[in-house]
Amino acid sequence: MFQLFLRARVHNFLRSQSNNREFKTRLADRDAETDRVRIASIMAAIQTVLDDAEKEKAGLSRRVDDALALAAVTMGAATDEYLERESLNDHHQSLFNLEIKNGERRLSELATMISHLKFIKAAMLTRFPDSKLPMLSSVRGE
Repeated sequence: MFQLFLRARVHNFLRSQSNNREFKTRLADRDAETDRVRIASIMAAIQTVLDDAEKEKAGLSRRVDDALALAAVTMGAATDEYLERESLNDHHQSLFNLEIKNGERRLSELATMISHLKFIKAAMLTRFPDSKLPMLSSVRGE
């Protein structure tokens, strides 16, 4: 009997509490704006990473080209110069070859990453066509 009395009191208490609070939802415009802000933050992050990777690739490409030019100078123009090359030039040639190899490896990695990021960006634009890319300072040319 005590359990029935307790159950009834708990039921009455919960019903009185629920009467004080009504279930409310936000306006559809507010929900849509929240969703736009979420998507815009993702798009901004993708664009920032994409811009950074493209800048790194451009800078590294210039440095690899410079290393190739310096390696050509230390190589010499004669067909048998490698036989008479000074040991210092031979050492520099080895260093240039290593730098060029590492640079080309990284350029390949960056090219793959950039293509993946462009795919992600295209997928986001396809899935959320109403979202707009946020204007970044690098895009506006500031």
